[in-house]
Amino acid sequence: MSIRNFDIDALRTMVEGIELGSFTIAASKLGRSQSAISMQLKKLEDRSGVQLFARKGRGLVPTEAGEILLAFARKIVALNDEAAVALGIIGSEASVKLGLPQDFFDIILPDTINAFEAHYESVHVDVRAGRNYMLADDVQAGRVDAAIAFFPDGSSGHGDLIATLPLHWICSDDPGSCFDGDRLPLVLFDHPCLFRSAALAALEKSDFNWRVALTTPSLPGIWAAVRAGQGISLRTLHGLPEGVRVAPSNLGLPTLPSIEVRLLTNTSSSSASQTLADTLRTVACAHLAALSVADGATGEATGAH
Repeated sequence: MSIRNFDIDALRTMVEGIELGSFTIAASKLGRSQSAISMQLKKLEDRSGVQLFARKGRGLVPTEAGEILLAFARKIVALNDEAAVALGIIGSEASVKLGLPQDFFDIILPDTINAFEAHYESVHVDVRAGRNYMLADDVQAGRVDAAIAFFPDGSSGHGDLIATLPLHWICSDDPGSCFDGDRLPLVLFDHPCLFRSAALAALEKSDFNWRVALTTPSLPGIWAAVRAGQGISLRTLHGLPEGVRVAPSNLGLPTLPSIEVRLLTNTSSSSASQTLADTLRTVACAHLAALSVADGATGEATGAH
């Protein structure tokens, strides 16, 4: 049986088009005409002997066979670029993709990138600022090489455990502004959100009257609203900004569970992506271990739940 070799440029076009959600945008990014892109996609289908794409609206989406080839295409393109970097053929065109929740942007992100660049100075790091609930799917689908994400306590089977952190109710520096009459106003991420679910589950088991005062997809938006006294939220102690604090125990707020931080990696054999994952693990463990010590001290000092 003869071996069918896939064209790497065509595979790169496939990866870019699917990840960008548009082969028109991919054509512009890759510096090719739309007709050249179409010819490359046709070449892939001719080589594979099966239909790889189906039309959806005005765009193309991968078929089941296309999804299979896409997973391999990501690995092939990544290995091709890494080999080119190792040989000095290209500079910053090779890339790895890092996924993080917004909580870890200020410290873990820059420290990870700095440490990674000590090993791969010429490899571009593409940071995906994903919503936490999307990161596992992004890693599994190969859209992200390495990520850390939050999971409920006891979530075995999801990557490697980095740390288990307590959740805390967070309020403004003026705790008295937390209450709206006899109701507790909440500042939450919009659905779906692990932190939102934890807050509502805890409150449903209590005698508190509450209302959702504000929802947002932005962590800075959460902090701004809490700082302004628009309501109370919940988070770990990592990255708490000025103007907010752990809610004092005399408010009698219900006890919250702990939450896990886990490292997720895809199955790519790229050594650059493996180095990225190892670097992320080292940096995250160092910062979150220090946070666990600070968290314990804060809990003892405030009596926070």
